[in-house]
Amino acid sequence: MPAIVNIKNLSKTYDNEHKALVDVTLEIERGEILALLGPNGAGKTSLISIICGIVTPGSGSVEVDGHDVVSGYRHTRSIIGLVPQEISLEPFSTVLNTVGFTRGLFGKKADRNYIEKILRQLSLWDKKDETIMSLSGGMKRRVLIAKALSHEPRVLFLDEPTAGVDVELRKEMWEIVTQLQRDGVTIILTTHYIEEAEAIADRIGIINDGRLLLVEDKSTLMKQMGRKQMMIELQHPLKKIPDLLKSYDLELSEDNKMLVFNYNVSGERTGITALLKDMNTSGILLKDVQTKQSSLEEIFVNMVKDRS
Repeated sequence: MPAIVNIKNLSKTYDNEHKALVDVTLEIERGEILALLGPNGAGKTSLISIICGIVTPGSGSVEVDGHDVVSGYRHTRSIIGLVPQEISLEPFSTVLNTVGFTRGLFGKKADRNYIEKILRQLSLWDKKDETIMSLSGGMKRRVLIAKALSHEPRVLFLDEPTAGVDVELRKEMWEIVTQLQRDGVTIILTTHYIEEAEAIADRIGIINDGRLLLVEDKSTLMKQMGRKQMMIELQHPLKKIPDLLKSYDLELSEDNKMLVFNYNVSGERTGITALLKDMNTSGILLKDVQTKQSSLEEIFVNMVKDRS
């Protein structure tokens, strides 16, 4: 099955000579959740804005469902929903009217049953007759999602969907996104929260300085690029690392009671067996051993640092 979003050699330079995107190529599969990670100014919002038809591309091409976003904009915009970062809603309108009005803007016939389904799914139905100005920030973000879903899009872009909301509401939003995927919606989200990508994404894209550094399956990324740490607690403090162990590039804790060994989980040999053998030869007694898998945050930080 062909990708629902196909981006080829996309670049964008603004009037101030800022290169927002540089030769980005990306295919987004139908029904997946793709998370785009990157610092402020990395190009995430520019990429989304071009796909959604808000910003014109400089060079390259973008197709959605087989239609070019410039020449076939009527079709592409009709199947795309966008939840922007900024909350911009009519304060005196009710929730029900706000969502229903947006559906009409896309030329869709009124469908109260569908609107009710969306509002119930987003826990907004009991707020349907309340004005936007009376809602909390978290509820306003739910209204933005309802607006984006009002015309039954097949592709949904979420630009920092949980920015500024508390942890509990963030997790509720994750459940909503996962349910939308079950309903067949393809979801692309940008986020600053590494745990968000780790929790719900199928693939992770890392973007920095307008360049797409990689796009990889989440589990593969963790396996291929993740590193593990082995924390070795010692029975007796160690004044310095013995010469026999210096080739392992160990780190000694400040209290001299723990050795930290970093190793690559994808390597044929981790070096753990040899390390433990040489520690025994050196007369170092172990008290406890623990391992920790690198998080996506560590991988992301290291990759951006390496490419900068």
